[in-house]
Amino acid sequence: MIEAQETELMGSLKLTSQILRYVTNYLQDHGFLQMLPVMLGRSTDPLGPDPNSSILKTIEVEYLGTTMRTMNSMILHKQVAVRDVGRIFILSPNIRLEKADRKASGRHLFEFTQADFEIPYGKMKDVFSLMEGLLVGLTSHIGAEGIRKVDGEPFAFKGPFRVYSTHELEERYGEDWEYKASMDHDQPFWATCHRREFYDREDLENPGHYLNYDLIYPFGVGEALSGAEREYDYQRIRTRMGKDKLAMDIYASYLEEARKGFVPSAGGGFGVERLTRFLRGAAHIGDVQLFRRVPGEVPGI
Repeated sequence: MIEAQETELMGSLKLTSQILRYVTNYLQDHGFLQMLPVMLGRSTDPLGPDPNSSILKTIEVEYLGTTMRTMNSMILHKQVAVRDVGRIFILSPNIRLEKADRKASGRHLFEFTQADFEIPYGKMKDVFSLMEGLLVGLTSHIGAEGIRKVDGEPFAFKGPFRVYSTHELEERYGEDWEYKASMDHDQPFWATCHRREFYDREDLENPGHYLNYDLIYPFGVGEALSGAEREYDYQRIRTRMGKDKLAMDIYASYLEEARKGFVPSAGGGFGVERLTRFLRGAAHIGDVQLFRRVPGEVPGI
């Protein structure tokens, strides 16, 4: 029994290693500069008012009289980096202290690695094209070994992926559409127009609608990637943050960067462990980690 478990885990770790190598090469080949991650900052992604967020708290530490926060994601830093550097990506450790009941989802961790990227002057269609090319190329590259079987054949990503608005999905599947829609597909699909964080750009030609997107894995696995075109105008950023009732003092240094000027951009981030779980067909995302970081579980080490 122990040997079988070790073999399954080793297969997941080997696949994760292949994914990391492929993603790094793919993004570098597409003109992205890899940056090292930020793990503590004066401000971090608020993860709200996204209704799907279930973060208990963001960890804060005092350093040299300043409150520093662990990264929920590097989105705020990406907006600075994409302005100053151009196309960038990061293999970014994220800490999100999820509620214990998130364990039941099979896809949540309180510590994970996100492949995070941003494209200056990018649009939604640029992200779709980039990600579809990455995923289709990935399964072609790694081949059949250790990959979930579908109708007796190794799964392979096939693009282009279908695109729906959340309004279409709610009309078809109901308010809690994600799992039902995921079960109803055999390839990933894009879901656009989510009401969430201030940095996701509102469609000014269609107020109340947003130029953002999630990529949803099929077979009930659910969200793969979250991203958006970004708000880059200083006044709009301040207005959106005010509507979300965010503490402006926490974001003072970010707002100073925004006042200097951001460039239009689009990007996203996808969880490496979620991609491994999907391709392996693992029952739970914790099963693909050597050191499990699952909400509701106390880590062994």
